Amino acid sequence: MRNTARWAATLALTATAVCGPLTGAALATPASLYAPSALVLTVGHGDSAANATPLRAVTLSCAPTPSGTHPAADLACAELRAAGGLEGLAPRTDVLCTKQYDPVVVTVDGVWQGKRVSYERTFANSCLKYAYGADVFEF
Repeated sequence: MRNTARWAATLALTATAVCGPLTGAALATPASLYAPSALVLTVGHGDSAANATPLRAVTLSCAPTPSGTHPAADLACAELRAAGGLEGLAPRTDVLCTKQYDPVVVTVDGVWQGKRVSYERTFANSCLKYAYGADVFEF
């Protein structure tokens, strides 16, 4: 009888040790229901990021709620969502710009809706930068 009790206890402990971690994995819940969207945006004078004079940098996080150091985070996130990301930003037709050449470069690095993003775009002047991303690039 003593032997049977030992075997039962050993079997119970072994089953707990082997199967215990498996049950915890099935009960795990995701940390967030939103794909991460956190970006670092920079703007500088020059025709490429490599030789631009940096002017300003801001952070923008869009999930679960708009936040960061971007002055209009909620509007910028809404504009990015409507465009489907940075590549979807299109020039506005209600903005008229001069043909003055004073290049401005914008870079964006981070994660947008769970995907890695590295974006660089050079605009001929600040007005054209505003025409492409009125809320996103206005900082």
